[in-house]
Amino acid sequence: MQVTAELIEQARSGDARALEALARHAQTRVYPLAVRMLGDPDPAQDATQEILIRVVTKLSSFRGESRFDTWVYRVATNYLLTAKKVRARDPRLTFDVFGADLETGLVDDLQASAEDHVMLNELRIRCTMAMLLCLDRDHRVAYVLGEIMEMSQSEATAVLDVSPDTYRKRLSRARADVQAFTARSCGLAAKDAACRCSRRLPTAMAMGRVPAEPSAHFADAPTYGEVRVQAAQTEARLVAAKLQRATGPLMSTEDIARHVMRLVDPPG
Repeated sequence: MQVTAELIEQARSGDARALEALARHAQTRVYPLAVRMLGDPDPAQDATQEILIRVVTKLSSFRGESRFDTWVYRVATNYLLTAKKVRARDPRLTFDVFGADLETGLVDDLQASAEDHVMLNELRIRCTMAMLLCLDRDHRVAYVLGEIMEMSQSEATAVLDVSPDTYRKRLSRARADVQAFTARSCGLAAKDAACRCSRRLPTAMAMGRVPAEPSAHFADAPTYGEVRVQAAQTEARLVAAKLQRATGPLMSTEDIARHVMRLVDPPG
């Protein structure tokens, strides 16, 4: 959907349909960012609702000095970086701790899951997202915006309200850390890595790290086989980003925008 000045003005003037259209558009931007920042679809849906409420109720503060999407991302990142409930949930992982966890309980090849098992994809996606939690929030959001969402530097600095130099340093550091970890710990990126999805899955399921059934949030993601081929054909320094982007559109399973409209403008 194209967000026009006319649509924004209609929403500001009290047109419920226009406001819901903007909220629905914002949801497609906010949820993929939230799920990557939080590493789990369920809290990402909760955060998306809180962010959409802010977008809808603070629409009058949008002055048109930037694109509507840029403003939405600014509202979203401010919430994801500062909200108490978000900060309280942050696991404060480190790459060393996560790497050790991945190697815990690996089964041998005879016990490994079948290579075509749909749950391998569930594990792959959740693992790449968990990897991002090893970055502190400032470096994480720089990596998500710049490396995964491929946002331009000018827009990312406008979203985060930081200088270009600060943003470049954060993105460079985060990129280097994620690349290094992927190269030594991910079996899709490194043939000699101990952890491979097929050897990790039985323990991950037993520990509740992945659900018993595949998540609808990742239904449109590339298959495990497709990603494995892509990783094998990608230059080593680019594999980490390739794996992080191979999640599909990350659409919420809930119509959060409609629920938000009911909260802010309940039917009479």
